[in-house]
Amino acid sequence: MIEANQLSKTYGDKVAVDSLTFTVEPGKVTGFLGPNGAGKSTTMRLILGLDRPTSGWVTVNGKAYADHPRPMAEVGALLEARAMHTSRTAYNHLRALAATHGISNQRVQEVIDLVGLGEVARKRTGGFSLGMGQRLGIACALLGDPRTVILDEPVNGLDPEGVRWVRDLLRNLCSEGRTVFLSSHLMSEMAMTADQLIIIGHGRLIADMSLEELIASVGADRVRVRTPDPDALTRALAGPHVKVSSEETGVLEVQGLPAPRIGELASQHGAVLHELTPLRASLEEAYMDMTKDAVEYHAISTTTSQDAA
Repeated sequence: MIEANQLSKTYGDKVAVDSLTFTVEPGKVTGFLGPNGAGKSTTMRLILGLDRPTSGWVTVNGKAYADHPRPMAEVGALLEARAMHTSRTAYNHLRALAATHGISNQRVQEVIDLVGLGEVARKRTGGFSLGMGQRLGIACALLGDPRTVILDEPVNGLDPEGVRWVRDLLRNLCSEGRTVFLSSHLMSEMAMTADQLIIIGHGRLIADMSLEELIASVGADRVRVRTPDPDALTRALAGPHVKVSSEETGVLEVQGLPAPRIGELASQHGAVLHELTPLRASLEEAYMDMTKDAVEYHAISTTTSQDAA
């Protein structure tokens, strides 16, 4: 478990983390989201004792990271996959880490096999691709068989098979009762992986809720309806809390009625339906809505002189 209480960090007059309070519980994947410059990396460094908080505190499994006698058995972290001695082989890189905690060579081989680096374990890491480096970074995080795992962009550089492997790995870790704290900018992947979401902006907490609660916060669910007679169906669905809109001929988007009720009303009025599809807001839509006032860097839309002409 990770617990932060009024956690703050300033660098001169720059406030990187501002009074963050949250709990990351075991048995679930907690996603950590926020725009660039929101304070995510600083927060993770504070959790791991790589920076000291200006005020407040954060503990992992009841203690500050530095107070754990065998920290790799408590916390496994991937913050920078390329943080390795490039002239060492993957096997020797892991052996060096293992030696600091009395971890056996058998465990080194186990994590090598787990992350799929068996064929390249004796090769120097300087020649590794980005994806291979990510796998080695995950192996380092899991080396001590930790109770808590902290991963920053773990699927960066991985192919589709690797992305799916990471997703399954995280679910397995959760099923074992471990704490998993995951930072990523890939909304589609986070939507498939996370149970709980912590969102920050400008160093402050914006949201701490389940994935389902976050998506539901965007607004009412919608239903996509395709019909050869949209005007007749619109009249059939009319009601005080029903909103019907259309941006495509023969296709309606309905808010305020569930799909089964729309089907019943269509049947009662003799309206033909070619499609009846419940729609939900995406995690990306919910995230963009929540962080619209916390984005620090905005791209400026430009047009070429030819476009302007």
